[in-house]
Amino acid sequence: MIGRRRPPLPANGSLRAGAGAGGPTAMKIDIRYQPSYSLAIVGLEPEESVQAEAGAMVSMTSNIQIETGMKGGILGAVTRSVLGGETLFANTFTSKGAPGEITLAPILPGDIAALRINNETLLVQSGSFLASAPAIDLDLKWGGARTFFGSEGLFLLKASGSGPIVICSYGAIHKVTLDGRAPYICDTGHVVAFTQGLGFDVRRVGGWKSTLLSGEGLVCEFRGAGDLYLQTRSTQAFLSWLIPRLPGRSGGGGGTASGVLGNILRGD
Repeated sequence: MIGRRRPPLPANGSLRAGAGAGGPTAMKIDIRYQPSYSLAIVGLEPEESVQAEAGAMVSMTSNIQIETGMKGGILGAVTRSVLGGETLFANTFTSKGAPGEITLAPILPGDIAALRINNETLLVQSGSFLASAPAIDLDLKWGGARTFFGSEGLFLLKASGSGPIVICSYGAIHKVTLDGRAPYICDTGHVVAFTQGLGFDVRRVGGWKSTLLSGEGLVCEFRGAGDLYLQTRSTQAFLSWLIPRLPGRSGGGGGTASGVLGNILRGD
């Protein structure tokens, strides 16, 4: 049904853009502390740049200069922010006068994968884009009524061009390579990214009873040949567990074991 399954990078792995990345860039990306609290260490040559999601910077050398701009201009940035759930701004970090280094991390605990695309398109779920070479064009793709529902949004980030791109997840990243001979099914909340060669439909996991009572909800059925990146945890599933345990407005204070801590201590 599927072809080879291989991880995007080994633990503490690295990726050097260049050959096969569609450009002369020497950018080096090392991924550390996988899969729970991953950190991307990006090495830049003089005057080399990397574009990153706003708020992704953890640390950098003193010769790195930052420039903040809207993704794809004002119209594209506002569209992505309002309709796609993406942040309005992106930062471009440039190493000035000498080689530099910047470290990047996502908001949620989880994994990071550094990929190369060469005149290709990668579709990334909202919130899973971390960084890329400036040559990578970021746009919004409307998936129509068949696309992801609820918290996953109706839009996908479309990354096109040649060069390295860094994606992130909640939990570890699991890569599945489809050979086109049979469809592959996954929960909508676990999709991180997929190559443009894959088409998908969103459907119920079974009948309405199964959809409402099984806890599985809606699933994506992918078809075609290409790579699919999944996250081993779902933010929606975590929130569904967490929110009922939050203290209410009237009963949030007092007590030796109240609120979330009390629930945990009681084993709820």
